[in-house]
Amino acid sequence: MHPQTEPYDGGLLDVGDGNLVHWEVCGNPDGKPAVVLHGGPGSGATPGWLRYFDPADYRVVLVDQRGCGRSTPSAGDPATDLSVNTTHHLIRDLEQIREHLGIERWLVLGASWGCTLALAYAQRHPSSVSELVLFSLTNTTHREVDWVTRQMGRILPEEWSRFRDGVPEADRDGNLAAAYARLLADPDPAVRDKASRDWCTWEDQHVAIATGFEADPRFEDPEFRMTFARLVTHYWANAAFLADGELQANAGRLAGIPGVLVHGRLDISGPADIAWNLAQAWPDAELTLVDRAGHGSRGGIGDVVLAAVARFASRR
Repeated sequence: MHPQTEPYDGGLLDVGDGNLVHWEVCGNPDGKPAVVLHGGPGSGATPGWLRYFDPADYRVVLVDQRGCGRSTPSAGDPATDLSVNTTHHLIRDLEQIREHLGIERWLVLGASWGCTLALAYAQRHPSSVSELVLFSLTNTTHREVDWVTRQMGRILPEEWSRFRDGVPEADRDGNLAAAYARLLADPDPAVRDKASRDWCTWEDQHVAIATGFEADPRFEDPEFRMTFARLVTHYWANAAFLADGELQANAGRLAGIPGVLVHGRLDISGPADIAWNLAQAWPDAELTLVDRAGHGSRGGIGDVVLAAVARFASRR
């Protein structure tokens, strides 16, 4: 991994709807442009993402997506309106940042939820994307949301039962993400806090099968926990605000964009068929399935991503 560098530029961009999106730029001002799309939704763009890029070769843009990180207003505030926080809004925000920075095209690096956003963005604006490097693939379809919130109970029955029982009995057979979203909007702060804890506990548990797993320490922070849970449930309850199967069906729009897809065979949060099916529909993509890896960058996934980013550095 490359050394982490300090930003040389940054700020808050007014993207409309009362939202200010935080961005910062690191690396070489004359380097190849790249943008990082973090996971979650709601994780924020932490500086560790910079270590995939040689700072001598790349001009790297980190963006905190609407409502999280240093962007305002925070989704952790129950008064924040999430109706103006959808995939379509995030796509528009990315284009505004790209144009604000005078970038013609950039490499897009995304992980987990960031893959869903990256694919939706690239399919909407293919001329803005030079390459895509995606790992721990998701498309956030209804089927995927049902898998991670319900069907995974076949693998983790005890943990899932506790997760399911965190919502009112009348809601337990329905859309669990929507049920948690309602709890996270409850006027009682104690109800909201318990719902955020229950949701984030399940998030940790369904990635824990991977070798080298460590519980996410950020979930101990009540502000981060609430922001994360509120955004994830908002997006999952609505299957990313996309037509079901849209990203797979529109993969042809990525023709001519080189892509690298990296996925762990032991990723139970996002089964490997998500990445495999996308690769079949996108001839310009290379798929690497990493045998002992789960969800995230561990187990050798990070090494493949690092090599892909290095390979694309000289491609202008």
